[in-house]
Amino acid sequence: MKTIILAGGAGTRLAEETVIRPKPMVEIGNRPIIWHLMNIYAQFGFKEFILALGYKGEVIKDYFCNFHILDTDITVNLKDGSSKIHPKKGECDWTVHLIDTGLPTLTGGRIKRLQSFIGKETFMVTYADGLARIDLKKLVEFHKSHGKLATVTIVPPPSRFGKLTVENNQVLSFSEKPVENEGLINGGFFVFEPGVFDYIEGDETILERAPLEKLAKDGQLMAYEHKDFWQMMDTVHEKKILEDLWKSGNAPWKNII
Repeated sequence: MKTIILAGGAGTRLAEETVIRPKPMVEIGNRPIIWHLMNIYAQFGFKEFILALGYKGEVIKDYFCNFHILDTDITVNLKDGSSKIHPKKGECDWTVHLIDTGLPTLTGGRIKRLQSFIGKETFMVTYADGLARIDLKKLVEFHKSHGKLATVTIVPPPSRFGKLTVENNQVLSFSEKPVENEGLINGGFFVFEPGVFDYIEGDETILERAPLEKLAKDGQLMAYEHKDFWQMMDTVHEKKILEDLWKSGNAPWKNII
């Protein structure tokens, strides 16, 4: 099953970091947060990723195009320029599609642009700026059990994210960034059927508005409640939370299985 990672936003609320690099490349423990995120999926056997690039996408392309060299030991013969790579144990065996989905394209539009890569298969979607100790196998099993078009993972606040009203695991309403600080919120980690593409008009469509609102209205959006660790990286303070957890050696997302 392929996983789309929305990695094209400018990350303006983390401007201290994103002025020189895209948000997915902000490092936690000398690794970009997108690497940590992909490692969560890889732990459950989901190792094919489609990165929806936009802002400073060339930085992400450069990282992954040179990943094999940067992440291994190399012997270089300076006489003839030949080199030998010494693979390390635990080396990533991921497949990464690096797709430019446009600088101004919004979240729904980025997904829509990747429809040809997904075809008629069930697929996953997530943001490139949040980490969780989430059992993705159980998430997918839940999605397959209800037969609806979409599943969204829901978590407790903070209040600045989309609020959901849920009854018997079905999302009855979806409201992006409500004023009141109540209820459960959109934590990302989506599972979608190809039918979701029909709810996205084009580049200017925000996934968290018309598509999810319409899916909820049509009874096609279900909620998977996640009660374990979940943390966004939207500010310098939140980056420090993740950094401190990683340095402690007990990062909740490191070894889930």
